[in-house]
Amino acid sequence: MIDHLSIGVQDLERSKRFFLEALKPLAIGVVMEFPGGVGLGEKGKPYFWLGKGAGSPMHLAFAAPDRKTVDAFYKAALAAGGKDNGPPGIRAHYHPHYYGAFVFDPDGNNIEAVCHTPG
Repeated sequence: MIDHLSIGVQDLERSKRFFLEALKPLAIGVVMEFPGGVGLGEKGKPYFWLGKGAGSPMHLAFAAPDRKTVDAFYKAALAAGGKDNGPPGIRAHYHPHYYGAFVFDPDGNNIEAVCHTPG
């Protein structure tokens, strides 16, 4: 159901240190890093992201079984009053098969549907 989520933090390095220590017993560590963001997870899959920017809206991504479902989510979310934050498409900077669509909900949270499989 949930693919990943992101929270805004004031001090990225401090929060990274905290979560690495706190989540060590769960075998969760750094999987990916981008300027201003750190993806924590396991077995190569980041599912908990820390992003510099306290007070930033939350980001929540739902796992979709295929790209057609991502497309349907995007259309339904816009029809329900969501605002576009990125139409369905490949996001190769994450990985070659990352297919996602993004909308802002009525409170400004970044909501996504994502499929990780090819085609």
